[in-house]
Amino acid sequence: MVHTKVRYIGNRFLNQEFLKVKFNREEILHVAHLARLNLSEEEIEGYQGQLNDILGYISDLENVEASGVQPTTHVHRLSNAFREDKTSPFISRKEALSNAPKEEEGSFVVPRIL
Repeated sequence: MVHTKVRYIGNRFLNQEFLKVKFNREEILHVAHLARLNLSEEEIEGYQGQLNDILGYISDLENVEASGVQPTTHVHRLSNAFREDKTSPFISRKEALSNAPKEEEGSFVVPRIL
């Protein structure tokens, strides 16, 4: 049985065949529409070239031999840096409200959102 690496992106599967595909003008316009962007002709051509370059870089990475490399989430070995919980002085209510644009009965007054 032959296994192939396949990743799903949007409505396309990302595999070796996909990496050979180039983004066309209609796909750039579709993505721009989803992002609510109005692109000029120059921007459409620029983004099309940039996205096709990105696919080329991904294709290059797919060809890198990395079978002996352990998966990582970060390039540096990190561990959680915990600090000891210590209480510290806090500011008074009066100090906290001193920069508030509006305050009422010791509380911040903010605009309603619902």
